[in-house]
Formats: sequence, C-alpha cells, structure tokens
Amino acid sequence: MIKIAYHRIYAHPLPEGHRFPMLKYELIPEQLLHEGIITPDNLFEPEPISEDIVLWTHQHDYWMQLRDLTLPAKEQRRIGFPLNAQLLERELRITRGTIDGAKFALGAGVAFNVAGGTHHSGSNWGEGFCMLNDQAIASNYLLNNKLSKSILIIDLDVHQGNGTAEIFRNEPRVFTFSMHGDKNFPFRKEQSDLDVPLNDGVEDEEYIDLLSYHLQVAFQKSNPDFVFYLSGVDVLSTDKLGKISLTKVACKERDRMVIQACKTKGLPLQISMGGGYSANIRDIVDAHCNTYKVAFDLYH
Repeated sequence: MIKIAYHRIYAHPLPEGHRFPMLKYELIPEQLLHEGIITPDNLFEPEPISEDIVLWTHQHDYWMQLRDLTLPAKEQRRIGFPLNAQLLERELRITRGTIDGAKFALGAGVAFNVAGGTHHSGSNWGEGFCMLNDQAIASNYLLNNKLSKSILIIDLDVHQGNGTAEIFRNEPRVFTFSMHGDKNFPFRKEQSDLDVPLNDGVEDEEYIDLLSYHLQVAFQKSNPDFVFYLSGVDVLSTDKLGKISLTKVACKERDRMVIQACKTKGLPLQISMGGGYSANIRDIVDAHCNTYKVAFDLYH
C-alpha cells in the first residue's frame, strides 16, 4: 500500500501571513480522499524524530539553538518566521514523515510526504521557510542504517536545493540534481552534483526536453538504489514566485517522467511536496494531487 505522511499540526502554529500557502497540507489529503484516490488507510501521522537523527545531518550548535529556541533574530528572519516550540515540533514531524516514507517505499515502491521538501536548510542554517532538511536527514538515515548505498535526490522545485547541495557536497554516496530558476531565490547558489539553471519564462516543451535529457544523465552518473524526489509546483505559470511558465499538463508530465523512470528501474522512491505559491489555492492543490494520481496509476 502507498503511504502518505500527514499530520494536522502542519498548519496551525504558523503566523497569520503564512497560513494561506500552508493550507495545501490540509487540502491535498482531503481532495484525494474526496476523489477516492486514497482511503484513510493510506495516511499516517508521524511522530517527531529524535535528536541523534537530526545530528547526523545538522551541526550541533545550530540544532541546540533550534531546540532551545535561542536562534538569533537575524537567523529567524532568514528562515522567514519567528521560531517557536510548535513550529519546531512541526519540522521534526515532517522529517519523521519523510524517513518513515522512505522505509515504506522500500516495500511499496513509492511513498509520499504531504509536506517536506525543506531543501533550503543547510548543515548549520535555516532559510526560506526551512529549518531542518527532511530529505537530507532521511538520506543519512538510510545510509547510516545500511538501507541504501547510493542515493539520488531529484529536486524540481523552482528554487535551487542549496541546503541539500551544501550538506552533501563531500558525500559521494548522495548525488544531488537540481533544475531550477537561475535568477530566483536563493540568490547565492550552492553547487549540486548536477545543476540545470533555467531562464525566466521557460515553457512546457523546453522544460520537458531539458528534463528528459538531464534526468538520464542524473541516473547514469549516480547509479542509485534509492531516489528522493522534491516535486514543488512553483514551476506553474500561475505561481507568484516561480517565474517559470509551465501548464498543469506539463507539470504532471514532469512527475510522470520521474516516477515512471524509478518504477521502470525498480528504484524505491520517496516524494516530498515542496513549494507552491499560486494566488488560487486550487491551482496548487490540483497540481500536487496530480503527482499522487500519477504514482497511484503507475503502482496499481
């Protein structure tokens, strides 16, 4: 059975101005249940991860400041919202959802986290609404528990996975692939193993052609036995922050290409949702739900 990490704590601890884009964490499972794509049995609510797992990826001093709620105000502004205990618990649960999803994927082939994709968090910083890097932590969990020997992280959020790139820049067992807006946040990029910077305004055909080529390159260079996919929908033309001009059809085809490649190669796949900031919440929810629909079609 395909499992989806979900927890109702995701939305409520956020400051008022950040609650609109976070509504998707509630609406995506509701929509999938409404359409009959999933049943409640597909959903699971993760517990927080433990400190020792965090410290496999993030530096001790940074984690202590998060844990003790003593992160300097300047660093909290870099994250994008003031630190509090509920937000930290939210992040710890999101990360456990990605770890547990990865373990479920080892059996079922694919698993989801309705949140996650916190790829701007580096080893000793938070940034861009990301405090702990869920897929990086989950990657180290798999490696340290000998559940994987070679990991590919495919990051197709419109923003570069700078934190993920920094964390794994000296780790040959993890190959980082980021296809992102060149002139978009973060404006100081890190070096992934494979970066594909995109010009503003890229449309469907060019995007799909670039992905088709570079996806093959990423698989060839990494030879993975496990794949993480960050499927941000801020590549949509309706997105307020993305500067890329994809239709929902192309966004769904992007997902199909990644998921089909993993299924064909017999590679377990964990998917975290990443960004999405369209003015109409329906555009965000529809595009994210398409990712689930592709996977459920392929794995049923």
